[in-house]
Amino acid sequence: MALSFCGNNKGSNAYSVENGVLNNGCFVDALNLVPHVFLLFITFPILFIGWGSQSSKVQIHHNTWLHFPGHNLRWILTFTLLFVHVCEIAEGIVSNTLSNHLHLFMPALMGFIAATTSVVYYHNIETANFPKLLLALFIYWILAFITKMIKLWKFAEESLGVKELRFCITALLVVLYGLLMAVEINVIRVRKYVFFANPQRVKPPEDLQDLGVRFLQPFVNLLSKATYWWMNPLIIGAHKRPIELKKIGKLPIAMRALTNYMRLKDSYEEQRKSPSIWKSMYRAFGGSILLSSTFRYMADLLGFAGPLCISGIVGNLHTNMTFGVFFMSSNELLKNTSVLAVLLFLALVLQRTFLQASYYVTIETGINLRGALLAMIYNKILRLSTSNMSMGEMTLGQINNLVAIETNQLMWFLFLCPNLWAMPVQIIMGVILLYYLLGNSALIGAGVILLLAPVQYLIATKLADTQKSTLDYSTDRLKKTTEILKGIKLLKLYAWENIFCDRVEETRGKELTSLKTFALYTSMSIFLNAAIPIAAVLATFVTHAYIEEVRLSPDKAFASLALFHILVTPLFLLSTVVRFAVKALVSVQKLSEFLQSDEIGDDSWRNGEMPMCLEVGKKYKYHGDVSMKRSYHVHSALYWFVSIILNPVVFVCIGECVIQVNDGFFTWGSNLSTLTDINIRIPTGQLTMIVGQVGCGKSSLLLAMLGEMQTISGKVYWSNYSQTPPMESKTDLKNRYSVAYAAQKSWLLNATVEENITFGSPFNKQRYKAVIDTCSLQPDIDLLPFGDQTEIGERGINLSGGQRQRICVARALYQNTNIVFLDDPFSALDIHLSDHLMQEGILKFLQDDKRTVVLVTHKLQYLIHADWIIAMKDGSVLREGTLKDIQTHDVELYEHWKTLMNRQDQELEKETEMESQTTLERKTLRRAFYSREAKNHIDDEDEEEEVEEDDDDNMSTTTSRRSKIQWKMCCRYLSSGGFLMVFLMVSSKLAKHSVMVAIDYWLAAWTSSNPHNQSLHRSCVSVFIILCGAAIALCLITSLTVEFLGVAAATNLHHNLLNKIIHAPIRFFDVTPLGQILNRFSADTNIIDQHIPPTLESLTRSTLLCLSAIGVIAFVTPTFLIALVPLAVAFYFIQKYFRVASKDLQDLDDSTQLPLLCHFSETAEGLTTIRAFRHEARFKQRMLELTDTNNTAYLFLSAANRWLEVRTDYLGAVIVLTAAVAAIWSTSGPDVDQSGLVGLGLTYALTVTNYLNWVVRNLADLEVQMAAVKKVNSFLSTESENYEGSMGNKSFPDTIKIKIHDLCVRYDSMLKPVLKQVNAHINPGQKVGICGRTGSGKSSLSLAFFNMVDVFEGKIVIDGIDICKLPLQTLRSRLSIILQDPVLFSGSIRLNLDPERTCTDDRLWEALEIAQLKNMVKALPGGLDAVVTEGGENFSVGQRQLFCLARAFVRKSSILIMDEATASIDMATENILQKVVMTAFADRTVVTIAHRVHTILTADLVIVMKRGSIMEYGKPEILMEQEDGLFASFVKADM
Repeated sequence: MALSFCGNNKGSNAYSVENGVLNNGCFVDALNLVPHVFLLFITFPILFIGWGSQSSKVQIHHNTWLHFPGHNLRWILTFTLLFVHVCEIAEGIVSNTLSNHLHLFMPALMGFIAATTSVVYYHNIETANFPKLLLALFIYWILAFITKMIKLWKFAEESLGVKELRFCITALLVVLYGLLMAVEINVIRVRKYVFFANPQRVKPPEDLQDLGVRFLQPFVNLLSKATYWWMNPLIIGAHKRPIELKKIGKLPIAMRALTNYMRLKDSYEEQRKSPSIWKSMYRAFGGSILLSSTFRYMADLLGFAGPLCISGIVGNLHTNMTFGVFFMSSNELLKNTSVLAVLLFLALVLQRTFLQASYYVTIETGINLRGALLAMIYNKILRLSTSNMSMGEMTLGQINNLVAIETNQLMWFLFLCPNLWAMPVQIIMGVILLYYLLGNSALIGAGVILLLAPVQYLIATKLADTQKSTLDYSTDRLKKTTEILKGIKLLKLYAWENIFCDRVEETRGKELTSLKTFALYTSMSIFLNAAIPIAAVLATFVTHAYIEEVRLSPDKAFASLALFHILVTPLFLLSTVVRFAVKALVSVQKLSEFLQSDEIGDDSWRNGEMPMCLEVGKKYKYHGDVSMKRSYHVHSALYWFVSIILNPVVFVCIGECVIQVNDGFFTWGSNLSTLTDINIRIPTGQLTMIVGQVGCGKSSLLLAMLGEMQTISGKVYWSNYSQTPPMESKTDLKNRYSVAYAAQKSWLLNATVEENITFGSPFNKQRYKAVIDTCSLQPDIDLLPFGDQTEIGERGINLSGGQRQRICVARALYQNTNIVFLDDPFSALDIHLSDHLMQEGILKFLQDDKRTVVLVTHKLQYLIHADWIIAMKDGSVLREGTLKDIQTHDVELYEHWKTLMNRQDQELEKETEMESQTTLERKTLRRAFYSREAKNHIDDEDEEEEVEEDDDDNMSTTTSRRSKIQWKMCCRYLSSGGFLMVFLMVSSKLAKHSVMVAIDYWLAAWTSSNPHNQSLHRSCVSVFIILCGAAIALCLITSLTVEFLGVAAATNLHHNLLNKIIHAPIRFFDVTPLGQILNRFSADTNIIDQHIPPTLESLTRSTLLCLSAIGVIAFVTPTFLIALVPLAVAFYFIQKYFRVASKDLQDLDDSTQLPLLCHFSETAEGLTTIRAFRHEARFKQRMLELTDTNNTAYLFLSAANRWLEVRTDYLGAVIVLTAAVAAIWSTSGPDVDQSGLVGLGLTYALTVTNYLNWVVRNLADLEVQMAAVKKVNSFLSTESENYEGSMGNKSFPDTIKIKIHDLCVRYDSMLKPVLKQVNAHINPGQKVGICGRTGSGKSSLSLAFFNMVDVFEGKIVIDGIDICKLPLQTLRSRLSIILQDPVLFSGSIRLNLDPERTCTDDRLWEALEIAQLKNMVKALPGGLDAVVTEGGENFSVGQRQLFCLARAFVRKSSILIMDEATASIDMATENILQKVVMTAFADRTVVTIAHRVHTILTADLVIVMKRGSIMEYGKPEILMEQEDGLFASFVKADM
């Protein structure tokens, strides 16, 4: 049959124009073609020319600049226009079944092409900023409007009305063209690009001019917004090189923390009386939540189109409609299956687009809210009253929780917020539709779902509780593991590693019990999720079979099946949303309390903003953000002048002093005053010292002057000794009211050493060098791996107390301020450093600058240097004046000081004898880095080898390596779970999904069977019940197997890891940083315990669902397989690109979170210092930057998730379309029994859309989580020490001869030997002293006795037995050692002395008596069972060392080795130790490694070592006679 435009009906007068041209329908349709052809004719050349010159656009950003008014409206109207054109085409084709009238659908088709062209054309013009070319579109809209108007007018003349579909479509098109014409007129009106003399000039917004802004979602056009097209370069580029922070750039201004903070703060402060956070959130972010909810409603309503279309397609498969007419009603069109298939596709695409838009808007709002809240919390922290922090009302932990937990809870609540009001609507709509399809029996199914929903909520709350208890146990386990790792050397030397390992295993056991409960609840939750829809379907269909007269038809059966699937999701989510809502309420409560807490008094008196005295007894409440405003003005000289003019009485002239306190009573928050009746003055440019006993209020006095304490009464005056603002020196003005303050407890930033010292001041090399020298920091800096560019603090290297204190003092000295407060800077320093700091730093460096120095100190020998002294006692001032004044007026006090000074001088002499504390600190630091460097050296070699392998095909290998899932690790994980569990999981999963398919197949067969055969009907029902029962049982089994497989894997991996690490050689701990080992036990174990099982479960479930769905569709319509190939290819590439990008963005999100949290805790710790320095503004700025960086990473991550979901959703929609079309074509024959199967295929196709993106998301998550298994696995390959030995257990006799024969020792086969050819002979009971300089091999020799190092030549023979052949346990349990650093473990005193529980109490008391600790222990509550805190912190260093001595005595071993045991203790304790060793160990062999030679002068034998060899060997008196000998020179130096 030939096609012709006006049709080819025989005898028709299609081309006659007798009644007038416009009365011929065909001619009117031809007229409608004209505008479309005109548009295509004009725009195509322009587009091609434009696209050719695209490359000339340099700035990528500006082509996302949408600056024509009515932009979004135009896109929405165009999309609507396209949809109406599709309807018009469908109507034309369907009503054209008899004769081929091209004019019924040809103009519509051309209209569709023209509309598409119009939007492409418009987009190109807008990005190229060529408004004049819009004229073509304007003309097109006018022509199209006129031609459609003529058509509508003719229809009306023929008295066609709303009942005819074509009339409605034409009317709609007239309206749309009219609106588009109005949009075009509006562009002309605003931009004046034509018909006006001077067109409007526009500039791109600030964000788009800034090339650093890479997050373009707010700036791109609607189509790109909906499909995240702008993300393509980033996600595809990630495959070539990893995404870095530079690549994701900055946030647009509207999304930055500062912008959102201002919004939230304004709405918070508008509520005067009792501000509510909820109201503030609603005012600041209500609009976005509303928008998101609107999108959500649209998506949910469109979701119901799926089941309805399925019902239509299945129901109308065999009603072949033929129309001879040219007009039809809309109802008739909707009975055409092909039209329904297309509508189903469009509805799915739209539904998914709206859903993703809703998700995106809520996530963006949530992130904005979190940024605003963080800024609010930070501002509050900077103004918190110090007493809150010190009196424990507000702990660091609470602040960290607010930042890390409460803000995130609120953000998550906002993410889930739209569900709260969208879900009820979804549920009600679903139930109504079910009732419409199935009648009363639907209510029973819905009832089952509603009854089981509370059970889910109950399980969800139980889950949260179990998680809490698991967390407590894991914290406890970590604490014990940390202790073991810190004291691992001692445990190995005493052969106690297994005892302490069992302690950890015991706690781990409790944790695993809790984990099993957690797994049980999780599997119940998963089970309910899967079983509820099956139970509901079972109840509904069985009831329907027995009560309804009409038999169930396939169209209704499968539509209701799809509806049940839709209903389950909101009900499952409801429990989660309710839980989050409850948490959000608690979080808001905590935040409100925090924001209402006390603040520091407004100390603008130190700023020149108000008369310079602190008014009496005021507790200042929060009015706006003073410090925020201050940061903008305080530095400008102009502001300085204004404040003088406005406040004529600003400065109180108080003579030659900087600060004066009159009648001051100050408190830390309670009503009792800490400082009473304070009247002091601090002279300008002089050195003031504050002295007094511990706890008399010296530090408090400094803080009171800084305004940190609450004033009960009295005034603090700050002078203005620079009344004329010194214009010439900028620096002076900048820091005029800033006080350089070094607190008693040293506070460092997580930054480099240099940044800690300069602290935001400009870097001046000369000054910096001088400060470093005065604080003797150079030797310490030289030890650090990167010099002063080494990171210190939480994320860097931990320094000792003295080193930290000196950096803090250096910071105070470096600052260019007039006033310096130093709070006991000598407390952690030894005498040499103190003297140097006093002479060079305070007297020379600061006094030369004429700076006012206030120094709190206990070192009275420095009083002679003071210009002014303030003596304090019990919170009040005892004396004030110069040293001469005090000498004449208060002789008693002066004499008291003199005696104290003498005592300090004696200590000084002692201290000079000892190897100074600083040297020890440096030694520790050197050791730490020596071992690290060796490790890095080995690592570097490994890396070099890897690099060489990679170089062959660099680009492709990195790509493939980054897009590969670690299947090897998956196998490792599964094998840890045990073969049986894996087998159970796989088989039950497969069985479950097979039964699920069987249920639906049976439903298809049952509903398509002969309605009049009753017996068949009954058997169908019973089989259906059996299948559903089996499916529910299998759901339970699968959910349990996956979770318990996870628990089994976690148990085995942790057990193996702990055993491997505990039994690793000591060298392993020297070269592996403690943090790295702890990470395996904390973060990685947590991932293996709690994160991998649910991901694995979700991944297997969604993959099997997708596969079974595709299998069913292919079974119903095999032609679908042809379309599957391109779809599979598309899916493969989408997931491949996404996984790589997602992993990078996830890493960025994690790595940017830590600095933010650190910054908060660091600020809270150093509040007084930051406020004294006046650096609030700088810290605020830093916080905003860190928040924005983290938010950028998180936003990109969520945008990448939307990118994936949109694409997989569209793929799903295409699958549904192909399945529907294939089904319609394949059943177009007279075969009746196919309709059930078609319903089955379409229902399955609909589920694919939901699960495709979960497959990819879970794959990406699993990949990230498997990294934890990989890290743990890398430690499992560590070699253990050889515990067996080649001889059995042999006991040592009491009298022991030791022979060392040609001993050569090294720490590792890669390293040089540390002992070379050592020979010695030690008789039973001899006291041996070993001495030598640092690094001579003394300690290595002591470790060789314990077989802790690699003895590669020679041997140590004890009583005829080569110790290398003995089992380690036997050897080490026969020796005792006292180490330089005393190690105690948390627990009881008994545990520390005798963890093996082999000794009687009498023996333990005897040991304590020998160590002179008996009386002290008796006085403790619990005696031997008294508590020892972590690291033994509740005892002094000396006491800890004596406990170690008692421990060595308890062992009854024949050999005792003392490794520099007296290095870190005072003289008194050292004398006790020496005495005990001489008496209690008189009959045993004692080897002493000495760091002070006088301790071994009484020894029987002395060994002098140098560079790993024995230089001198013999009795001390003989060695001392050799004048030029090494030993003699050591003794001389020590005198």
